[in-house]
Amino acid sequence: MLCEYFSENALPWLVGMSYKAVRTDRHKLIHWVNRGGGLLDRDVSVDVELAYPAKTQIEPMRKQVAARLRALPGVGAVTVNVASRIATHAAQRGVKLIPGVKNIIAVASGKGGVGKSTTAVNLALALAAEGAAVGMLDADIYGPSQPTMLGITGRPESKDGKTLEPMSGHGIQASSIGFLIDIDTPMVWRGPMVTQALEQLLRDTRWRDLDYLVVDLPPGTGDIQLTLAQKVPVTGAVIVTTPQDIALIDARKGLKMFEKVGIPILGVVENMSIHVCSNCGHEETIFGAGGAARMCQDYGTELLGALPLDIRIREQADGGKPTVVADPDGRAAEIYRAIARRVAVKIGELQKDMSGKFPNIVIQNT
Repeated sequence: MLCEYFSENALPWLVGMSYKAVRTDRHKLIHWVNRGGGLLDRDVSVDVELAYPAKTQIEPMRKQVAARLRALPGVGAVTVNVASRIATHAAQRGVKLIPGVKNIIAVASGKGGVGKSTTAVNLALALAAEGAAVGMLDADIYGPSQPTMLGITGRPESKDGKTLEPMSGHGIQASSIGFLIDIDTPMVWRGPMVTQALEQLLRDTRWRDLDYLVVDLPPGTGDIQLTLAQKVPVTGAVIVTTPQDIALIDARKGLKMFEKVGIPILGVVENMSIHVCSNCGHEETIFGAGGAARMCQDYGTELLGALPLDIRIREQADGGKPTVVADPDGRAAEIYRAIARRVAVKIGELQKDMSGKFPNIVIQNT
């Protein structure tokens, strides 16, 4: 909690000086400014800069910090401002950044049918609900599902005949092969054509100033995943699984694949962790219990959250209004938002990309 950072020992920092760039695992404090002179009854102004989006948490955080500061001896009027600034973070070495995209989050699973695409779209929408600019790239060329889940129809426009404008649904930008083909058209393509299509969707879409691009990967560890690891600047990966042993076997393979190519694992999401009967309320762990937690313990990563097996999650995604927008005050939506905030916090803790800070050096003969 933020309160622990504001003890009486902090008073010398607050009085008569400016303190910049104090970094904690949760936030960055900048510009500790005391207006006036002396030690008693002086006004204090604090700016809290978050490295992650947290629109729903900003006001409670501001009140918490202000209350703690007012309790310090020698402090007069208190002003606290809280804001978010999302930076670009480092990806694999030698991979070019995508114009208009700060951070790329890969959502993967080793096995199909574990709810990966539903998790990906709700993660994207939850990040947007917290105030971030978010895009969704449907990388499942053979089975694109994001157009249906986002309720988007029609074809994307091209203003220059070379690039595509992203489609829009529920406040996020989206690109998918599903926007370019009929819904019942099969993609009978070999691996090289599929990977080329993915690269074109990613690089030929005119993304507009995204803080996060969520990539919904197909299941497995094949050509698409390898292309992503070698040619796409991925900030971090989220692994989706169920508690079932069969799903966990493949989820572990997916996690190890990202580790081998140097992509940070942001954590694991456990889907279908528990079923609550809609008639009697009886809870049952249909697919087993604690599987994702054991996997996280084995590999030293974090369990980001566990979602119930709930018919409404499926109905809402099939209907084009995923849970975060269909039932924003519900239990499942709150779990998705908590997962999104934790993912964003973990990205905020990664090394920043400084390549844009260096000037271009040109050597010319004179």
